[in-house]
Amino acid sequence: MSFDTPAGTESPPEDTVTDQHGESNQPIDPEASENQSDAADTEIPAPADEVIGVRTGMFGVSGTGDTSGYGRLVRTISLPGGSAPPYGGYFDELVAILHRVLESTGGIAVTEALEKIVVFAGELTLHVRREHLPLVAKTLRDNEALRFELCLGVSGAHYPEDTGRELHAVYHLNSITHNRRVRLEVSVPDADPHLPSLYAVYPTCDWHERETYDFFGILFDGHPSLTRIAMPDDWRGHPQRKDYPLGGIPVEYKGARIPPPDERRAYS
Repeated sequence: MSFDTPAGTESPPEDTVTDQHGESNQPIDPEASENQSDAADTEIPAPADEVIGVRTGMFGVSGTGDTSGYGRLVRTISLPGGSAPPYGGYFDELVAILHRVLESTGGIAVTEALEKIVVFAGELTLHVRREHLPLVAKTLRDNEALRFELCLGVSGAHYPEDTGRELHAVYHLNSITHNRRVRLEVSVPDADPHLPSLYAVYPTCDWHERETYDFFGILFDGHPSLTRIAMPDDWRGHPQRKDYPLGGIPVEYKGARIPPPDERRAYS
């Protein structure tokens, strides 16, 4: 017995296979091809993934007497090392324009301003060195070919195993003019958590930077009023950091003191 191949299931020609960004590998027009060649000239080396730690068990928990077998799981914790051009879509054009403008107006190369470029899940992330953050942000905002007029928010991340780069701040920028998005990510060490504020470039960063300071402890230099926004002014510590006590604080409930979960008696 033989089976016929259903119509419409043949593999597409090799030259029409799309890349990870959903666009054809063939240049759409000469201008797009030129932009990709410009981006190739500004290539930032794509290092291997950065391994920052090793985690054992299902959720990284140890010392619990686990008998399920999951305690034998071992996996590495890694951060993406970077992506190599061409990046696809408008990403190549964006990087090429940023390179030209930074070099002509700021006198620095894109490889000096950026640590790496990461393309993941259809998003472009520029890892910016903190001393160049205001210049890169202002360039993305003011250049007519870029025009990222709006900062959608600032969020924090804490990687205790990433020595010297424990705290990360992520800015989400949106271009209303060109309907494009880009993310800026900056890392600072826990011992020196200072970062230039982008309030002067994007006033919408005001409360977002305060929230990131409140929960992660990143100090945004130049912010007009860097005070807590959610926790009380005299609160000790930053609750969203991974070294913060998991169980929280004791609670008084109907005259009884309820200890935080990680201090309660365990019944086994």
